[in-house]
Amino acid sequence: MKRNPIICVTGTPGCGKTVYAKKIARTYHLTYVPLHDILRQEKLYVSYDKTMKSYVYDERAVEKFLTGLIRAARTLKQGLVIDGHLSHYISSKYIDQCIVIKCDVKTLQRRLKKRNYSQQKIRENLDAEILDVCLVEAKERGHHVKIVYS
Repeated sequence: MKRNPIICVTGTPGCGKTVYAKKIARTYHLTYVPLHDILRQEKLYVSYDKTMKSYVYDERAVEKFLTGLIRAARTLKQGLVIDGHLSHYISSKYIDQCIVIKCDVKTLQRRLKKRNYSQQKIRENLDAEILDVCLVEAKERGHHVKIVYS
């Protein structure tokens, strides 16, 4: 592995991104970046969808913020593991490795029910997993993708 890599871990909500990202950060002594928390703290959302109980993020603002974070990390010679289902939105020129976490739909459905997601939100996320939305988007953005099954 490259010294001080910048790694993004993406995938459908509930697939196991956080568990995997924290393990990588711990194993390789990299800084763990919980994207979801940071995006809310920095108010990089444009609205809140009450039906889906989730924020709608400004993709350009997210990428701009993360690009700045990555540049600062590189200046400090610090590696990062960016955990979040939007992490693949970062330009591939800033990311050394993009890891897409996949999960079988029955396990994913069980996990999302446990999180008390609405039926509509569960269906949307199951569809995203079935259609490989994060994987396709990551490849379209030119990332070097590694797929991991949880």
